[in-house]
Amino acid sequence: MNRRNLLTGTSAVALLSMWRPLAASGQTTGAEQSNLDVVNGFCAAWATRDLSVILPFLSDDCAYRMTETTPAVTGHAGVTERLGSWVERASRIEFKVLESFARGPMVVNHRIDQFIVTPDPLTWEGVGVFFLADGKIKEWFDYTIRVTR
Repeated sequence: MNRRNLLTGTSAVALLSMWRPLAASGQTTGAEQSNLDVVNGFCAAWATRDLSVILPFLSDDCAYRMTETTPAVTGHAGVTERLGSWVERASRIEFKVLESFARGPMVVNHRIDQFIVTPDPLTWEGVGVFFLADGKIKEWFDYTIRVTR
């Protein structure tokens, strides 16, 4: 593990840990629950491997950053460009949400994403940070804990 992976992984875990006491308090509002439902639906939609099912969860002008070291892309076209080849090549995709909570328009989740691609499967564990507006994901930034190939 190099220093950058250690620091970014530690930062992602620290972010999740910082919010854990708030999540445990059980004080989720109706709007926050709606935001959680949108993000959980979005994560579940990846199993369809169909961008026409996945993209409607995102606002038309969304911003997406695949990892803490990659530049953000914008809009459905940017997300399709960044992730479309993974969707096309994968025989199976699963976003397994391990923990999730919301505060206002923000949702944070700890997940393990699996892209079963022959001959190069990918398992990514990290923290997703989502900003929602008008019932859609406006910003989606992922922070890596570990990647297994």
